Amino acid sequence: MKSAFDEGYAEFGRLDFILANAGIVRFAAEDGDEFARIWQDIIDTNLTGVFHTVRAGLRAVIDGGRGGSIVITSSSAGIKGTGSPNAGAQAYTAAKRGLVGYMQTLANDLAPRMIRVNTIHPTGVVSGMTQNEALAEKAAQRGSEIAQMQNALPIEILQPEDIANAVAWLLSDQASYVTGIQLPLDAGFCVR
Repeated sequence: MKSAFDEGYAEFGRLDFILANAGIVRFAAEDGDEFARIWQDIIDTNLTGVFHTVRAGLRAVIDGGRGGSIVITSSSAGIKGTGSPNAGAQAYTAAKRGLVGYMQTLANDLAPRMIRVNTIHPTGVVSGMTQNEALAEKAAQRGSEIAQMQNALPIEILQPEDIANAVAWLLSDQASYVTGIQLPLDAGFCVR
């Protein structure tokens, strides 16, 4: 992450925003060692990967002296967990909830520098993570954690543009006093 960032920074010479978006999940039957491996893979990507993304560019935002904004993609699972015996669902929720704590720590630390830090919490969004055969099979299983997940509004899935618009607002001057919040983009998922 750091070498990729350094290459881009050398070319452009300025950084005002960091968008940290990482997500994998695996819904499958597991046993002993596989349970631990699935847990670790998801934590490494969804939580530790975000940490590395932020750390790669944070010094440049601070040194720029212009303030800035960091937006971290969590999930509706970062606000509301769904019951599951599977390591994939457990680790996904733990990582996405962990991002909230990380965001709040950064928001408090960076506020004196006018660097805002927030999390967004989307429900399902059209992406490779949601549009695949394995997830469709899991959703078809009556009583599965995926089958239980429903939005309050009659919206089955969000489009990437829905999330991009919210992120653009958080990066804009219109949100210049918004820091330390958990913004649900969830079609009411968390109130169900």
